[in-house]
Amino acid sequence: MNMRMGWKLAWAMAGLWGSNAFGQTPTFDSSGNGLLNGTYYFRNVIYVVGDQLGTLNRAISLYGNITFDGAGNYSITAGRAMDSNSAAPAAFPTTAGTYTLAASGYGALSSPISSGDFIYVLAANGVLTGSTTEGGFNDLFIGAKVGSPVPTNSTFQGAWTVAGYLPAASPGNASDVFFTVNPDGAGNLGTVNVAGYFGSTSTVAGQSTPNVKYAFSSGAAVITFPASNTASYFVGQEYLYFSPDGNFAFGGSPNGYDMLVAIRNDAGTVTENFNGLYYQAGIDQDVSTFATTRYANLDTYYGSLGTGGGSIVGAQRLQSVFNASALSSTFADVYPTTITGSGVVKDSFTQYAYGSAGAVRIGAGLWPYLGLTVAFKAPVLTGSGVFLNPTGVVNAASSAPFTAGIANGELLTLYGSNLAAATVVAPGIPFPKTLGGVTVSVNGLAAPIYYVSAGQISVIVPYGNTFGVAQIQVTNNGVPSNVVTQFVNNTAAGVFTVPPGGVGYGAMVHNDTGKLVSKANPAVAGEYVQAFVTGLGGVFPQIDDGAAGPAGPLSYSTYFNTDVTKNQIRVLVGGVSAPVFYAGLAPYLAGLYQISFQVPATGLTSGDNTLDISGPDSYTAQVLIPVGQAPLGNSSVGASSVVRIPAGVRRPLAASRPGVLRQALRLGLRADLF
Repeated sequence: MNMRMGWKLAWAMAGLWGSNAFGQTPTFDSSGNGLLNGTYYFRNVIYVVGDQLGTLNRAISLYGNITFDGAGNYSITAGRAMDSNSAAPAAFPTTAGTYTLAASGYGALSSPISSGDFIYVLAANGVLTGSTTEGGFNDLFIGAKVGSPVPTNSTFQGAWTVAGYLPAASPGNASDVFFTVNPDGAGNLGTVNVAGYFGSTSTVAGQSTPNVKYAFSSGAAVITFPASNTASYFVGQEYLYFSPDGNFAFGGSPNGYDMLVAIRNDAGTVTENFNGLYYQAGIDQDVSTFATTRYANLDTYYGSLGTGGGSIVGAQRLQSVFNASALSSTFADVYPTTITGSGVVKDSFTQYAYGSAGAVRIGAGLWPYLGLTVAFKAPVLTGSGVFLNPTGVVNAASSAPFTAGIANGELLTLYGSNLAAATVVAPGIPFPKTLGGVTVSVNGLAAPIYYVSAGQISVIVPYGNTFGVAQIQVTNNGVPSNVVTQFVNNTAAGVFTVPPGGVGYGAMVHNDTGKLVSKANPAVAGEYVQAFVTGLGGVFPQIDDGAAGPAGPLSYSTYFNTDVTKNQIRVLVGGVSAPVFYAGLAPYLAGLYQISFQVPATGLTSGDNTLDISGPDSYTAQVLIPVGQAPLGNSSVGASSVVRIPAGVRRPLAASRPGVLRQALRLGLRADLF
């Protein structure tokens, strides 16, 4: 099996059956299967785009109850489905399927509606959410365990915030909504005032509907909006399903393809403790160019995000209808460090509300970025003996969480407990494969180790891994840990930052001087800059695991090509494409890659600009590059489609540069996020 296959094939060949023993085809961890046990409400919405403009030509909603046996099997016995190719919802045939869930709650269900596909899910505290991503279409899945006792009218009372996405054939008619309701616990919602955006206009559109009622049937709330010729969003029934604690709900129309999420509002005095690791899924629709091009991009995703101190580092597995395959997208964001109650918190793209003292966050997009998002607190995982945290496999540069997947040659940080007897740093290069009595194996291959301590290890993924699933295990002085599984990507690009942690300024140097690019010493238009990253995948010529990157000949990323039409490693500065002249291993250093690029000569503004780096199946938009005003004399780039590396860019790192990398590699990584 080749590592470069899609996740769908990797899962089919390695995920649901077979041995976990090293030396055979590695399988995904199923030790968390018991986390799904009993009957769950669920809703799965599927969107199929039919042209290059983003027009939907088919939509499906599947909803009802799904029963898990805790051992890898599920059944749907009374489901309903609404297909845009049909006139009305119909009974869904009795369906049996399988699932595999790791100890983290991360795994996949065999799709009940698309043979051969899998819905990749994340589960915690009786709630699960996810998306197919690898299937070539867009969908969103949400489920929640049926509470005991079953919810009734009295479950639904007090103030609630609702967010929703309502698709349409034309992106201009699609919409999202964000509003509050006040059920009285006795079947009355009174007047419901809905506010939202349509894709065709930036103006907030409202709907005010009096005398809205609800009643519970089989544990679900059936909300009825009276008939109206002026209703923009809701007429008829909307179903809501509730989480076991009664504080989160989701659903949609039995006759439509919308998805709603809702939280019970906290009192204004409650501090929303939005901190730690969260599981997330959602829908995005970008209509920013719809008015001029009639084009709009739609994507769906699942993933995780680490939060702490007002900073967010997240990883989404994302399927855009206009990409040939899914990609792993990592990002950084900020949030207010003090949030009280469930009031609205906005950024440039989304309006959010928080519930359950910060354990749940929901959101809807702000025009022109329509969409829906839900995030809920991940489980806090501990173990006895030598314990490798199943959520603690992190990109050492970006701190991208475990759902980003890994790549061969990537420098990883592993978190856990009792991982080593003492703190030890590798004495030099090449990095050893045993350090302080500790070894780390990836599919049975010994990984080079940079650092070990009781709670944290830094290792390089061996280049010789050939599988789409990686089983990772730590052995501390002869005592093995649990096995943690990860999906393997072609690339998992992450940029080192100064200071470390994945947010703020990227670890970059001026090519001419070797000095750090900083606010006091910014990059300027037209100059050559070197960025230090990890996760660019296989290299040629290949080197021994843990060895230093060669200075001559240089060792290129497999995905770099001097022909810009074939190069798959790309850089954007402030949204402007930057010519890339080299992407491969950093000379004289172990476990690090270097991207040499030219700052765009035009199109940038002075100050902090974003630095985005993409590979064939990864995209990172986390770090900043400060840009000054004065251009340098060497700002011109030839117009030829074949871009050749200038001699100055090809040269090895100056002697001062390892100090910059040591600064970026300091071990004060964002453990607080995980």
